Amino acid sequence: MALTWTKLSYLRQLGHSKILTRCVSTQFTDIPQIDEEVAKLLALKAKIQDAQPQKFVLKVPKGTRDYNPKQMAIREKVFKTVIECFKRHGAETIDTPVFELKDTLTGKYGEDSKLIYDLKDQGGEILSLRYDLTVPFARYLAMGKISNIKRYHIAKVYRRDNPAMTRGRYREFYQCDFDIAGQYDPMIPDAECIKIVYEILDNLKLGEFVVKVNHRRILDGMFEACGVPDDKFRTICSSVDKLDKTLWEDVRCEMINEKGLDPDIADKIGTFVKLRGGNELVTQLCEDENLKKSKAAMEGLTDMKLLLHYCELFNVSDKVSFDLSLARGLDYYTGVIYEAVLKGAELIPTKDGEQVGVGSVAGGGRYDGLVGMFDPKGKKVPCVGVSIGVERVFSIMEAKAAQEKVRTTEIDILVASAQKNLLEERMKLCSELWDGNIKAEMSYKKNPKMLNQLQHAEDSGIPFVVIIGEQELKDGVVKIRNTLTREETMAPRENINEELKRILSAL
Repeated sequence: MALTWTKLSYLRQLGHSKILTRCVSTQFTDIPQIDEEVAKLLALKAKIQDAQPQKFVLKVPKGTRDYNPKQMAIREKVFKTVIECFKRHGAETIDTPVFELKDTLTGKYGEDSKLIYDLKDQGGEILSLRYDLTVPFARYLAMGKISNIKRYHIAKVYRRDNPAMTRGRYREFYQCDFDIAGQYDPMIPDAECIKIVYEILDNLKLGEFVVKVNHRRILDGMFEACGVPDDKFRTICSSVDKLDKTLWEDVRCEMINEKGLDPDIADKIGTFVKLRGGNELVTQLCEDENLKKSKAAMEGLTDMKLLLHYCELFNVSDKVSFDLSLARGLDYYTGVIYEAVLKGAELIPTKDGEQVGVGSVAGGGRYDGLVGMFDPKGKKVPCVGVSIGVERVFSIMEAKAAQEKVRTTEIDILVASAQKNLLEERMKLCSELWDGNIKAEMSYKKNPKMLNQLQHAEDSGIPFVVIIGEQELKDGVVKIRNTLTREETMAPRENINEELKRILSAL
């Protein structure tokens, strides 16, 4: 009866009074007839809706963006700096699929696993978009039975996160990873990863920065000394990882109210995570009576002492800070962890008047057990790596370049004509320059105005204009105009490539 009343209400909403009257007059005795009438109306409604034009919203998906030529020029500059550094340190590059079997990614990211994008089954395999480049790299090593490699990988990754666009936090973004896999003496590859972060941030000239370092064994020893139950190590570590974004009081409340940690234990953790320094802090912690009882803490502090020493040899210790608040919540880290943070990045205004605060711009660490999770025999391949958060770097550089003129092409020569009917001559000259590996272009108009051609060169930042006219053709020469100084010189047409290369090499 309730279902019938619902259907009758639906008929009333649709305004079908005659059908409604007929249905009521049956006094609910002919329920099949009512069902038939309702089915007809539903089919009619669907048909009408299909016939109506659907409103189309023209936008990109949440957490993604388009990039204009100016933004892409900035991105390419950053990529070039990063890749040059990776290659300088002897890395070779690889690539992996943008999606993986879901089982490959499951259980590798701790609480962040909820941010993995799952794909609808289309071919018998349950798939997910890659969350980072580290787990696919570990899978690649296990599949290929590779035990030694130094590699870099630059590609997009995907996270079903809550985006913050002005802070360089997206759902689709690039990562630039550098990793060293293999059995080596302690802390040597780890220190080189920190050196790489130092070089990249220094070359990009983003401002002052600090590379925070810590050790998962020290964290485990700290939790042990404070009385954290073994089964809560990872989840409490995830809470500590939020200290770079929120206050200690908020983290403490999360530990106690959401994760069931004893308040006294949380307060003990609080005394440790506020500590930061260098070798003196290592010495101080080595003398701590509670930490002395922890084998994990002592092993971690031994590694940290060696790491800080190697950082001195690599001349990066002025930017390195041993920071016990650094946790990095990903489950696969087993040893040294590090994170680079820009100082004062939040003071850079965007063109909309907002302020950019990007947080960390690089992070990484040691993950000795990840490859073994994929190997049938559990064979471990020690690994350490770093990931450059280039999207956050882009946010900073775009904000800085908002008022600057950025070249979006690399054209060196504009081939122009001074009179009409010289299209074919311009085309011949352009072809000759291209064959000589000179970056050149010309107007696509048959008879462009000279002033418009020169204006295009100025607007595009093209350094030189090669001008041909009737008299130049007769004399076998071309006119070379410096766009910046507007000085003009003549050069022989027959060896124009050599002359232009000489001029361009002097820039």
